[in-house]
Amino acid sequence: MDAAAHNMYMKIALDLAGAAAAEGEVPVGAIVVNKDGKIIGTGANRRETDQDPIAHAEILAIAQAANQIGFWRLEETTLYVTLEPCPMCAGAILNARIPRVVYGATDPKAGAVESLYHLLTDDRLNHRCEVIGGIQAEEAANLLSTFFQELRKQGKK
Repeated sequence: MDAAAHNMYMKIALDLAGAAAAEGEVPVGAIVVNKDGKIIGTGANRRETDQDPIAHAEILAIAQAANQIGFWRLEETTLYVTLEPCPMCAGAILNARIPRVVYGATDPKAGAVESLYHLLTDDRLNHRCEVIGGIQAEEAANLLSTFFQELRKQGKK
């Protein structure tokens, strides 16, 4: 896929992130796209809504995609996510055999793709991913910054 396609799909993930923010969730959105360019899974953070610690955007998008195709191996897909995946989500990506991950903003506090860890490209693991970072990073980072600034104004954690 080319830069225009990456930007188009990231815009969809950013829209999901914005919807999550409107629900009081940390604004992270994710989609899984198959080799034909069809979106087969979507997700936005739902930890607060569902009171579920694993309800991250990536996990929800991956589960929906696997359900859509009826198979846990998501080979020949691309995951787009607005924020660099955490260790839990990186593990799910590897276990689902997703070959490509495109993300927006880096996460210096919990990023497991390039910031703190390099799980998706670790040669010691039996699966690795192509990683493309920084797609619409400024938009993704601004969405997160604005969300947390508003939380601090309201005195919430």
